[in-house]
Amino acid sequence: MSQHTANSDISHASASSPYGSVAQRQGALRARFAQWTPRTLDQLFDAMAAEFPDRPYVVTDEQSWRYAEVKAWSERLAAGLVASGVRPGDHVAMLLANYPEFVATKLAISRAGAVAVPINFLNRRDELGYVLRQSDAVLLITMDRFRGLDYQQFLDELAPGWERDGGGQAFPRLRQVVVFPTGGEPPRPGVRGLGAFGADAGPWIAPPHPGPATHCDIIYTSGTTGSPKGVMITHDMMLRTAFGSTWSRAFEDAHRIVFSLPMYHVYGYVEGMLAVLFVGGAIVPQVKFDAADTLRAIERHRATDVLLIPTMTLALLDELKKNAGYDLSSLHSVISSGGRSPAYIWELIFRYLKPRELTTGYGMTEVTASSTVTRPGDPMERLLTTNGRLRDVGPAGDPALGHRLVVYKVVDPDTGAQLPRGEIGELLASGPGVTAGYYNKPEATAEAFTADGWLHTGDLGRIDEDDYLTLAGRRKESFRCGGEQVLPSDAEDLLVTHPAVLQAHVVPVPDERMGEVGVAFVVLRDEPATTPQELIDFCGKHLARFKVPRHVLATPIEEIPTTPSGRARKFLLVQKAMDALGLLAPTPAPLTTQTTQDERQA
Repeated sequence: MSQHTANSDISHASASSPYGSVAQRQGALRARFAQWTPRTLDQLFDAMAAEFPDRPYVVTDEQSWRYAEVKAWSERLAAGLVASGVRPGDHVAMLLANYPEFVATKLAISRAGAVAVPINFLNRRDELGYVLRQSDAVLLITMDRFRGLDYQQFLDELAPGWERDGGGQAFPRLRQVVVFPTGGEPPRPGVRGLGAFGADAGPWIAPPHPGPATHCDIIYTSGTTGSPKGVMITHDMMLRTAFGSTWSRAFEDAHRIVFSLPMYHVYGYVEGMLAVLFVGGAIVPQVKFDAADTLRAIERHRATDVLLIPTMTLALLDELKKNAGYDLSSLHSVISSGGRSPAYIWELIFRYLKPRELTTGYGMTEVTASSTVTRPGDPMERLLTTNGRLRDVGPAGDPALGHRLVVYKVVDPDTGAQLPRGEIGELLASGPGVTAGYYNKPEATAEAFTADGWLHTGDLGRIDEDDYLTLAGRRKESFRCGGEQVLPSDAEDLLVTHPAVLQAHVVPVPDERMGEVGVAFVVLRDEPATTPQELIDFCGKHLARFKVPRHVLATPIEEIPTTPSGRARKFLLVQKAMDALGLLAPTPAPLTTQTTQDERQA
């Protein structure tokens, strides 16, 4: 397919949408939200529930919950929180996968005026313990088991007797634990179950709420065993950003989104759960990703949109190549974002998923969610060569910033001097969508910002004359595996506790499905003996799966390149890893829609 043909096809697809043009859909949104009104999460939901009480909001294969039903459910849970002693401003931790209970619990915490602390359900015992302590959570709502992890066992080891006294001495502020049984067994004796929580609390009477300018969430960026950072986000920030997704992707009335991206993360939470509210839409959340299940959900529930990261997108494409029998005629929009994408992916999305509109973007928890996005109908070149345009969020934006919530500038990483358009440097962010800092981490907060208040993103990139941003790498050492942020120090610190390991240095290498995976260079002691697989298994017992290195390379100490001060030169280790594994260095995406020969033959 030629560049000209691809661009014409995309423009034609967008213009021929059964929901009208982008301008028409944005016009309808502007008519309903002409002037932005700051609200709390529950206030917005209640306004939509009053307008659309009988519309479905949460849809699963087993059951659908209407807006009015979710409102009543969340009020009961909120009554349970208040009866348990939760007060406005308290922190309530929630360790829940994408069950409908996540939605009701999140709204309940907002109703009580409390602050939600969503926890990554892939965290192991020590990671869970750190977040509970550092967040000052007074109550935890948790699954009993999920994906082979036993959270009750983790609590037994962290805080013996938690069934009776909450967190005990280990977590003195944690007064109560409520368990949602997902393992097929009823709660243990003495454990409060989420199903009956709040049933005996009486009618819901809302306490005075601290308001939309206060925090609704503390979202931890990495879930590390060392020092994860809790990003503080207000109700108004969260809802403005969610409306920005609705606006920039031009949601139609009753927009319906399928996704398995976890709602503990801003992608699934903001771009999915919250964004559909502004059009009385629905979400079809899945508790785990499976390509066939996702495609069946689109077909069965007539979804108009799907949220993806590149590894998921590639899996859907593989499934469609094997089985073209899915009815995806309802699918209007696709967003594939959150990691490195092979250049050929965009044409294949149009070929196999057949959306009318396709977008990608860039963001991070510290800027609430996506802050750049390509526009529906953009030419293929923008998908191939950029990470989106600085996001216009319409009425929710700051007029002084061009109706945006986040703006970027590019600076010299060494001097801090601002660079001209088109030059590569570190991306700094500013605006009302940027967090004020990290919970109870004043030093980390101070380090994250410049003297004049710009956030260091740690990413390198450039911005062109049309405000499109293109990422060029990372100043930080963190990387993303399957959309999850990984800090190399997690695995490095763990590996050196193994009796056979003297040094450990973890670097990322590109991976077509996961975006990036970790490679650990280890310097071994003479004794005891070990193998790479034993070290990978060792990491797997203590770290979330996305943090576990894919490869372990035993390396003599003299072959570790270092600076004069003795620090490993990791950019050289990346090249060593790629050479050792027979990988090719990534090249800039070509300005073409042609696929590889293998893909053309598929």
